[in-house]
Amino acid sequence: MLDTVILNDFIVEAKAATYVGGGVPRPPCRPGAHDIGYERGDWSYLDSYFGGTDFAGQEVVWLAGEPVWVMNYFGRVVASDLIDGSAAGTVIKAALSAMYREGRFLGGMEFNHPFGRYVDRSEGGCEGFSGQECIMVDGRRAYVLDYRGGLVIP
Repeated sequence: MLDTVILNDFIVEAKAATYVGGGVPRPPCRPGAHDIGYERGDWSYLDSYFGGTDFAGQEVVWLAGEPVWVMNYFGRVVASDLIDGSAAGTVIKAALSAMYREGRFLGGMEFNHPFGRYVDRSEGGCEGFSGQECIMVDGRRAYVLDYRGGLVIP
């Protein structure tokens, strides 16, 4: 049985070291993808996504070469008059850095930034979850990302 506390800790560590932490991109595993990964011991993590301002991707965690956890996501700027992709990325990195310092990666997060207010809500835990993050600017949604994932059980 997989210890979800250890899994959660690894996911937070890997997420903090990759997109948010400025990790080094890897050669893409699929044409047109942007890949970034992290390893520690028997654990490995890969975030692979397509696009830029509007994007879709998948994160996978392996333990001893076996996939054990997956998250899929799709995000996009919904009000380009309020925010662009670069500013949205700045807000997201700042907010997620704060969340990861708390030792978690799932919702219940609100974070104020000069470019907008980040809000993340989710249901469930590491073993199965869904949620949405958004950035509010002048009381309007400017960016939205939907995500879902959980354990992979053979």
